[in-house]
Amino acid sequence: MELVKVTDRKTEKMFLDTARDIYKNDTVWVCPFDNDIKAIFDPLRNPYFKHGTVDRWVLTDGNRKLLGRIAAFIDFNLAGTYDQPTGGIGFFECIDDCQAASLLFTTAREWLMERGMEAMDGPVNFGETDKYWGLLVGEFTHPSFDVPYNHPYYQKLFDDFGFRCYYKMEGFHLSLTDPIPERFLKIAEWVANKPGYSFRHFNWKEQDKFVADFAAVFNEAWASFKINFEPLEASYIKEVLKKAKPILDEEFIWIAYFEEKPVAIYLMFPDLNMILKHLNGKLTPAAMLKFVWLKKRKAMTRAKGLLMGVIPRYQGLGLESAFIYKLIDVFKRKPHYTEIEFSWVADFNPKMRKIFISVGSVPAKNYITYRYLFDRTREFKRYPIPEIK
Repeated sequence: MELVKVTDRKTEKMFLDTARDIYKNDTVWVCPFDNDIKAIFDPLRNPYFKHGTVDRWVLTDGNRKLLGRIAAFIDFNLAGTYDQPTGGIGFFECIDDCQAASLLFTTAREWLMERGMEAMDGPVNFGETDKYWGLLVGEFTHPSFDVPYNHPYYQKLFDDFGFRCYYKMEGFHLSLTDPIPERFLKIAEWVANKPGYSFRHFNWKEQDKFVADFAAVFNEAWASFKINFEPLEASYIKEVLKKAKPILDEEFIWIAYFEEKPVAIYLMFPDLNMILKHLNGKLTPAAMLKFVWLKKRKAMTRAKGLLMGVIPRYQGLGLESAFIYKLIDVFKRKPHYTEIEFSWVADFNPKMRKIFISVGSVPAKNYITYRYLFDRTREFKRYPIPEIK
């Protein structure tokens, strides 16, 4: 076996094609856009390069057959916030071979050790936690956009190398064709109509105010979590929305206000993967025509809930349920949507899990974020799970 470092267009193509080879016989896998993966490793397009560094490798059999790949990276803003300096690995793909996996993991470990790290988390993203984060270990069904999907044998490759569970995550599914629990509806309606509160969805005419308010809530709500928290700038959010404009639905993005102060946010997109599965990761002219055709035929019948956040002072007041109450009316006007898949909720956030259960959603996917301590004699500490009060 031979390791090849990604340094140019040729090796970058090998990195991208590795996933296509690994999943070529898997009818469930959806190939992400090549350009989206390239952007993660482009210093001009990924703001994490301002305080981070990354390298990538491809594993071959010496005869051009692609066996696996891996990326190793360090976010220097985050690495020192743990008990030990911790880097990350991600975009791992591998054949079902423990020797091949061990070579990839070892290469990443040595790279991180040379740069002062003492542990590595994975598989994670060199960027936001809502993308390419965690290893799928249960319910290997359709992946939603930017959500991890992998072969079932990957878990054994991680476990056999010595990775241990740092925290678990669940993805939730809500059927829009099933009735919402009556008790939830009554509580949510009461919250949505409380004096002083208002709920407004995004619109392009007021985008500047909206993205500024969205960023303010996000940065205050997520500051208490040290899991890869990166303050968002309004300009970044604006760019994300602009990029998503071909599929964005204004009524899928909401902000809650109390006396005109933004206090909570909800973000959801149509699940682009329902179209991407027909494009093989490449947006050629023919693929663009197919994209437009599938969109007009309303091929996206699933929505993907990306994030929901409430600033600390207003937590526990049921604002999350009010968002879902508002969305119920939205979906009544858009009956081609039949389901919502909510992005993962970690086991260290039991309150959010309780909210998803209350609305009638059910756990549909299981993920693990692993940690590997380089000093194998050191005590392993799992991410703490708070008690529900």
